[in-house]
Amino acid sequence: MMKKVLAGMLATAMVAGGAMTCFASESVEGMTVAFIPKLTGNAFFESANDGAQEYAEKWGITVEYMGNSVAGAAEQVEVIHQAINTGVDAICISTVDAAGVSDALKEAADAGITVCTWDSDANVEDRALMVSQGTPEVLGKMLVDMGVDALTKRGKDPAADAIKYCWHYSQATVTDQNSWQVAGEAYIKETYPNWENVAPENYYSEQDSEKAVTVGAAVLADHADVDLIICNDSTALPGQLQAAQNAGLTKDDITITGFASPNSIKEYCKAGVLYEWGLWDCKIQGAMGCYVAAYLAAGNEVAVGDTISIPEIGDVTVEANDSIAEGAATADTNNGVVLLPERAIFDETNMDNYNF
Repeated sequence: MMKKVLAGMLATAMVAGGAMTCFASESVEGMTVAFIPKLTGNAFFESANDGAQEYAEKWGITVEYMGNSVAGAAEQVEVIHQAINTGVDAICISTVDAAGVSDALKEAADAGITVCTWDSDANVEDRALMVSQGTPEVLGKMLVDMGVDALTKRGKDPAADAIKYCWHYSQATVTDQNSWQVAGEAYIKETYPNWENVAPENYYSEQDSEKAVTVGAAVLADHADVDLIICNDSTALPGQLQAAQNAGLTKDDITITGFASPNSIKEYCKAGVLYEWGLWDCKIQGAMGCYVAAYLAAGNEVAVGDTISIPEIGDVTVEANDSIAEGAATADTNNGVVLLPERAIFDETNMDNYNF
């Protein structure tokens, strides 16, 4: 293991009526974190790694980017075993399938490796902290609201029209995307009861870029009158847009929106295939995930309500696990969720202001 000697000093302060004991924060310097994406080669995950590497240099930690070009549980298990054998101090992973990687993450923890997650969660008992892009309710509503805005721009009345829509994303086992879809469906049922989901079983393209185009074409062939396609996945969205472009469709013929990095979608926006899409700063998310993993691996302890001060980024608060997963329990220490502070919506007026 690359564990460094912990150097924090115990400080004791006398206060009226007794003594209060507090601990100085242990330095993350020298920690090594295995940063594991769902798959390599995807713009979202490559940008997250860029951010992690940039900040790691400032913090004095090493981030080892370990992944596979195939988004599968078996492939991630192999990568986790590679990280264990390498002897890293911590793992920060975006899981493809929480159940599928559970045993491997337990092996890592048993080997003394701190396990944290980012983007897509593991089972809460298999990790310490999760750096989440937002609650399912916030992100599900954001996806639907972007669709509503774009539908309105092309002359539809979402509040009155019988909008036909469907979802296209990676797979039902992906914790984050599935939770956004469930929350988005609940929001639609409450706010737009006139809408019809024409494919309740959803369309899945397994984060395969070629399959995303093929599945995207199938959506259009199966439902020629669909009004809105929501792609809550950074591989599905460009694939669906490419399928629409191949079919000669524009943003005034069909509304497509979802989550993806601005750089991966700009050309479709310039070509008039969509009005808007969204995301969050995945560079910051990747960096935050690696920092909190290193922070705990260095020997620091946190509980719900505690603040972690991340150099160059700012202060974040540890939330309970049920902030992103209804009914999820939270352990007394070193277990919980850290939320990103903000998200962004991109369109032709601001997309060139971003570079990730």
